[in-house]
Amino acid sequence: MGTCRLRFNLAPQKTLGMSAEPELYQDRKSQIFHDYLQLVDSHLADVLAQRREDMWELQDFAGALCIHPTHLSNVIKEYTGNHPCFFYEQKLVAVAKDLLNDGSKSIAQVAALLTFDPSNFTKWFKAQAGITPSQYRKQLAAVPVQIPRAEQKPELATI
Repeated sequence: MGTCRLRFNLAPQKTLGMSAEPELYQDRKSQIFHDYLQLVDSHLADVLAQRREDMWELQDFAGALCIHPTHLSNVIKEYTGNHPCFFYEQKLVAVAKDLLNDGSKSIAQVAALLTFDPSNFTKWFKAQAGITPSQYRKQLAAVPVQIPRAEQKPELATI
């Protein structure tokens, strides 16, 4: 688990006719959500760089944020309408698609980079993306690559 990184601004704010409330309580949900997203990005970068051998679970992210897993889940669900796993899997699918776009790695290598065994990766990817990794690659190969043409300037007629 990571170390706690507390960033609180406890300076009271002046408000019109209201009691001063620490900034901590005015936007804490937003801070937790954005810290969570940054942590997910950082964790996935570590997994891809092979600095981590396992995927974190909700309690690992909560521990790194120094909050209870239930609190993390409730805050993100209340703030966004989605469970934290929704954002984690969304980012993981984007990473998987990027890796699959690179034809130099086999599907098994992509699965291993993302800490899956190949059959579970295929099942997971299909559940998330609606198609298997090999179908995704075939779909990419079927899309023609368009090379932008240089703009042609109309020739001016000389009189």
